Amino acid sequence: MSKIADAFKNGTAFIGFLTAGDPTIDKTVEYILAMEEAGCDLIEIGIPFSDPMAEGVVIQDANVRALKHNTTADDVFGIVKRVREKTDIPLVFLTYINPVFFYGYEEFFKKCGELGVDGIISPDLPYEEKGEIKDIALENGVDVISLIAPTSSERIKMIAGDATGFIYVVSSLGVTGMRSEIKTDLNSILKDIREVTDLPLAVGFGINTPKQAEDISKIADGVIVGSAIVKIIEEHGENATKYLKEYVSCMKKACNK
Repeated sequence: MSKIADAFKNGTAFIGFLTAGDPTIDKTVEYILAMEEAGCDLIEIGIPFSDPMAEGVVIQDANVRALKHNTTADDVFGIVKRVREKTDIPLVFLTYINPVFFYGYEEFFKKCGELGVDGIISPDLPYEEKGEIKDIALENGVDVISLIAPTSSERIKMIAGDATGFIYVVSSLGVTGMRSEIKTDLNSILKDIREVTDLPLAVGFGINTPKQAEDISKIADGVIVGSAIVKIIEEHGENATKYLKEYVSCMKKACNK
């Protein structure tokens, strides 16, 4: 069993994302630990990829910076190993399926299990192909996190029915990025999902302000923020610790008002 459920035990979970290797391997370790200290309940670690199709420009640029430093999947596993020496916070990889395929499914999930990676989110893995990795992942204690988008209404029962860990509810159509307004009828989508699963529901894509986090926390079990955190790292580089802590602390408080 993974530790993902632990993230949702104390009020609405605040889930933060950052790209491994941006700006450096050492700083990624430092920033993960700083984000936990400031209030993150679960952290998503992005494995850099050359064609992150679901990402907006902020996270695309972070992938480019990380790849310029030649950040590899083994480097990312090394980050997890170092983080696990300090904390048992739930950790989830966000990765496109290509790097996992080329690493080798068996070897990849075996390492996840050994090092304490609790889940994987793969934005470009269609539900119909989830079976490629699901059994191998679960054998190693890794949940394959399902994504449900605003366009998934007819597929909700199928996608949620065999989901594990938590469900990532995509708040808006399009790519990741900070949005001034979330216009999707999340109440309706969350209601439909809750009819078929008891798993925690975390909402992501576009959330970046405390007011958005507060509003979504009233209807969801978790709030996911990626681009706003990556933007702080982009702006402050190797000096982002203080700013990350301030932002995460503010967002976590907003989630539990």
